[in-house]
Amino acid sequence: MKHNLLIITPDFPESADTYVGGIFVKNFIDSIKSHFQEVVVVAPVLFSGKLMPNDRLCKDYHYDNVSVFYPRCFFLPRCLHLPGITNRSKLSFDTRPYVVERLVKKMGIKFDLIHAHFTWPSAYIGVMLKEKLKIPVITTVHEDPAWLSEENNMNHPLIQKAWLNSDAILRANTYDISTLKNYNAKVFRVPNGFSTIFRPMDGTACRTALGLPEDRRILLSVGNLDVIKGHRYLLSAIQNIVQEHPDLLCVIVGSGPQRATLERQIVDEGLSEYVMMVGNKPHGEIPFWMNACDLFVLPSLNESFGIVQIEAMACGKPVVATATPGSREIIVSDRHGLLCQPANADDLAEKIRVGLQKDWSHEEILQFAERFSWDRIAEDILQIYDTAIYERHGLGKASGEVISPIPTVSSSHH
Repeated sequence: MKHNLLIITPDFPESADTYVGGIFVKNFIDSIKSHFQEVVVVAPVLFSGKLMPNDRLCKDYHYDNVSVFYPRCFFLPRCLHLPGITNRSKLSFDTRPYVVERLVKKMGIKFDLIHAHFTWPSAYIGVMLKEKLKIPVITTVHEDPAWLSEENNMNHPLIQKAWLNSDAILRANTYDISTLKNYNAKVFRVPNGFSTIFRPMDGTACRTALGLPEDRRILLSVGNLDVIKGHRYLLSAIQNIVQEHPDLLCVIVGSGPQRATLERQIVDEGLSEYVMMVGNKPHGEIPFWMNACDLFVLPSLNESFGIVQIEAMACGKPVVATATPGSREIIVSDRHGLLCQPANADDLAEKIRVGLQKDWSHEEILQFAERFSWDRIAEDILQIYDTAIYERHGLGKASGEVISPIPTVSSSHH
C-alpha cells in the first residue's frame, strides 16, 4: 500500500509558475510523487496585504496526486532588518507553527511521513507534528553555510529541538555535516538535482528565439540580485577582460534589491555594450538561456549547493564558479568547470579567460551532470524514507541497500 507524504516548506511555486520560489522542492516532488498515494505540500505565506509576490499570486491548487496549500501567517522574515530585533528574537513572533498544525489537523489525512525543507520553521513544525501523529520526520537543511552557522550559534532550544528530533537530516554538501552531527547521528549528504527541462538544445536556435546576437561570446549568470550572489565582482571581472575579448557579452538573468546598484556600476565602468540585465525569466525559459551561452558563471560569495551550475552542466555548458562549500563539491575536475576565489574579481576574470579559451568536451560535461538528475537522487531519498518508516514501526531497516549515516549517500554515483 502506498503511503501519504506531508511536505512542509517555506516556499513553493504557484500553479502557473509565475512565482517560482522553492522550485527545487517542486522538481523533487515531481520525481517521487508516483511512489505515494497522496502528497500534500504546506507552504505558509506571510500575510502582507498582497504587497509580497507570493501573497499576491499563491492560491491553493491540486495537480496529479499533489495538493498544495498556502496558509497565511504573521511572522518577521529573516531578510527584514529591524532595529533592536535579532533573527533569534524573530522566532518568538512567528505564527507559522500554529497555523500549519491547525491546517494539518483539519485535513484529517493519515500521513505516514513528513519531509521538512529548511530548519525554521519547517523542521520545527515537523517535529511538533511528529510527536502528535507518531510518524517520522526527515529534514533537508537548505540554508547557506553562513545562515546555518548563525542558527547553530543561536543556541536556540527550538532550532536544536528540530535537529535533535529529526529521524534523518539531509544536507547537500559535506562541509556542514560535522556541525549537524553534533545534534543528530543520522546526517546524510544528498545533493540537489536538476529538472528534466534542462537538456542540450540547438544553441543558435536558442539565441535566435531570445534575440541574442550570434557573433558574440556569451557568459551567463542566473540568480537573485542580492549582495551574496557576488554580481559586483562579475562586472569588475568583465571590465578586466573586454579589451582582449571585445566580442564578449555577459547576460545576467534575475532581479532583486541590488539591481539599481549593479546598473550604476555597469554605467560607471563603461560596460553598457558588454552586459545585459534581462530581469527575471519564467523557470521554463531558463534552459534556452543556458543553451545560448558559451560559459556559465556563478560568482556567489557563499552557496550551500548552487543548483544553477548543475542545470547549466545538464545543458552541456562548462561552469566558472567561486570556491564555496557547494561548488567545491560539484566542480571536482577542470574537465567540467573552473573554481576561483570568492570576492576576487581578478581571479574570476582569469578563470573566465581560461574558460573561454579551453576546448571543452560537452559530452563529458553532460555525462558528469547525469549523476545529479532528480531520478537518481530520488532513489536515495526514497530509501531514507523507507528506512525511517520501517524503524518508526520497529521493523528494522527497509529492504534493499542499507544506507549508513555517513556524509555521502550516493557513493555509487560519485
